Amino acid sequence: MAEKLALPLILPNPPPSKPLFQDLPPSAAAPPLPPPNLSPLFHDYLSQQSPATTSSHDPFSLQRSRHRIGKHHDPNKGKPWLNRRLSPLGERTLHSLIDPQFNPDKLHQELSSLLRYRIEDSDFSEDYIDAVFSDLLGIIKGLGFHKKCDLAMSVFDWIKNRSDSQKLINGSVVAVVITMLGKDGRISAAASLLHNLQKDGYGIDVYAYTSLITVFARNGRYREAVMVFKKMEEEGCTPTLITYNVILNVFGKMGMPWHKIMEVFDGMKSSGVVPDAYTYNTIISCCRRGSLYEEAKVMFEEMKSAGYVPDKVTYNALLDVYGKSRRPEEAKEVLREMEVNDFSPSIVTYNSLISAYARDGLLDEAMELKDKMMDKGIKPDVFTYTTLLSGFEKAGKDDSAMKVFEEMQAAGCNPNICTFNALIKMFGNRGKFTEMMKIFDDMKVSGCRADVVTWNTLLAVFGQNGMDTEVSGVFKEMKRSGFVAERDTFNTLISAYSRCGSFDQAMAIYKLMLKAGVAPDLSTYNAVLAALARGGLWEQSEKVFAEMMNGRCKPNQMTYSSLLHAYANGKKVEKIHDLARDIYDGAIEPHPVLLKTLVLVYSKSDLVHETEQAFLELRRKGFSPDVPTLNAMVSIYGRRQLLDKANEILNFMKENGITPSLTTYNSLMYMHSRSGNFEKAEEILRYLVSKGVKPDIISYNTVIYGYCRNSRMKDASRIFEEMTASGVAPDVITYNTFVASYAAEARFVDAISVIRYMIKHGCRPNESTYNSIVDWYCKLNRSEEAMMFVTNIRQLNPLVSKDEETRLLQRLTMR
Repeated sequence: MAEKLALPLILPNPPPSKPLFQDLPPSAAAPPLPPPNLSPLFHDYLSQQSPATTSSHDPFSLQRSRHRIGKHHDPNKGKPWLNRRLSPLGERTLHSLIDPQFNPDKLHQELSSLLRYRIEDSDFSEDYIDAVFSDLLGIIKGLGFHKKCDLAMSVFDWIKNRSDSQKLINGSVVAVVITMLGKDGRISAAASLLHNLQKDGYGIDVYAYTSLITVFARNGRYREAVMVFKKMEEEGCTPTLITYNVILNVFGKMGMPWHKIMEVFDGMKSSGVVPDAYTYNTIISCCRRGSLYEEAKVMFEEMKSAGYVPDKVTYNALLDVYGKSRRPEEAKEVLREMEVNDFSPSIVTYNSLISAYARDGLLDEAMELKDKMMDKGIKPDVFTYTTLLSGFEKAGKDDSAMKVFEEMQAAGCNPNICTFNALIKMFGNRGKFTEMMKIFDDMKVSGCRADVVTWNTLLAVFGQNGMDTEVSGVFKEMKRSGFVAERDTFNTLISAYSRCGSFDQAMAIYKLMLKAGVAPDLSTYNAVLAALARGGLWEQSEKVFAEMMNGRCKPNQMTYSSLLHAYANGKKVEKIHDLARDIYDGAIEPHPVLLKTLVLVYSKSDLVHETEQAFLELRRKGFSPDVPTLNAMVSIYGRRQLLDKANEILNFMKENGITPSLTTYNSLMYMHSRSGNFEKAEEILRYLVSKGVKPDIISYNTVIYGYCRNSRMKDASRIFEEMTASGVAPDVITYNTFVASYAAEARFVDAISVIRYMIKHGCRPNESTYNSIVDWYCKLNRSEEAMMFVTNIRQLNPLVSKDEETRLLQRLTMR
């Protein structure tokens, strides 16, 4: 297993792009994906699309144009055309070419006329070449400015076909043409142009290479940008400051490991290229993805030591790093330093700081910041509101989240795709799929189209709810739509399949990710660790963790959280205690995520004192417990029948406006089903249904258990019929509950009828199913009937293995 899970080093030369989301090969660890079997609700929504094309109004179209905040829709940013270095004759030629009435067939005549006048005034000296070059370059630039890219390319081709083209085409001309093609969206044409010119013997210099790298980077084609950079170095072409700045930005967007970013930065300095303020700002921004707040601080100090004065961009980037790293106090210090240095905080500054508090669950502080921002005359924007909405959603405060959304609408602030994604996540995580799909409709009406986060949110929601067929269906739809995957999608798929219990499929996705040339990052490691943790594979988890510590990737709180879950599922309580001591002592930062995880794993291990200790430590440090943490407390109190303490947690949730989840109600039903007040479990079930929350298999099984345990078999059967009618398929636990209850009442004919029914409906009996029959026969001193049951078991289930028969016979002889 360890060999299979070893994550490879980032290759110095990234592999070429491959078709993403191609079908898994037959040799893959997991079987081929089953055909999508979407729930009617989701299937109906998807079926609105044409299978061949994607409508421009289709919310699932992924061709959404992305506009950066503050970026002018005009590529020229409203600047006028300046005829720099154009001669009067060159300027007249340009005006002739941009005339709407110009006939492209007369291009040769116009350009030949320009050169003919140049020849009459020249002796073909260097001055002549410079003058002709200046005019032709100016004409190409002018045509590009006026959005006449095809005509500009015709001018370039005209030059290229001349006998003296080697003198007229240099790196500057190539750089201008590549940049122009990039702005026109013709990325592949730009790459082909450089390749063909190089093949034809034209000199390609650093400016041409840098232009192509920039074109790839601006269009999100980061792997191609890195490949061009590597090729440039292999050709012996020395990068400039601009080249390094662009490629460092690309590495940050790709989520490259920190040591790879530092290799480029150190190589830059060793080659004699001095970093500028933009370089430092870029590297600080690179620290966001991996939550590298310590590294960002080091770069910030180095920047100041190098003599550069941090500007607003620097402070906002550093503040954003602290925000992503969930370090609100450090972020607040950056804000203070900004104000001391006379940099007025902007909307970007406040949004980053609000994000820092919201990510850490400090929502009161986040709201106070929003109010402070408004007091300073800064109006909250869509990012402010969406950040707060997401924070309340994560904390389980649905009512507060919706109030933020209503305030946003009242303020005339239109939701964007991020807002819709947050709402989709909120309703999806609560199992409110009808409301979730209504958000899709609202998104469509507003003109927003689904982006990669929308798809990833769907995958995560369905995975979290154990709906593996829906995960496969969305995955299939993404491929069918021509979706180009990103690392986050792979990471989400790994997590979704592992949550559905499809560990082999999760690992197959990981292999597919590597095959597609996508390098793993911190999120990938954490997704793999989470998958291992769910299986209790703590030894393999430790090996992956050691691999990370060996320089691959810096672990964060999510990494340690997965380790704790691996130990809990592997029943390694002492190892949990060891990590807990390091967290309480500060050897590992007592991050709220880790304290919440300790509550979860100790609750899962049924250790009441340790669970309460972790919960009190969380509260003592001023962190707000979220819904999963509170559910863990309700769960352990419910299992121990500590009703008063469970009610204290419920009151806390109510007082703090925290919306209970399905898990909360399931824990309450569990508690009552094991008590004398077992009928209360069905009352809670009815309440759930009335609130529009769809009960799951655990909900129904819990109520059925309560009735079976108290010999109320008719009521149990009634709940069973209601469950199947609602579309929830019974599992082996459901059937085993009935089998054990009938056997306990010596109703063996009914018990065996249940086994026949479950086999007929595709549910395979397990050891517990047969054990109930055999054990109760023996308890009632009916050993001969028990022997007859075992010897005739193949008549009941022809698929029973020989080993199972032997096991049951041994069980009989031992009793």
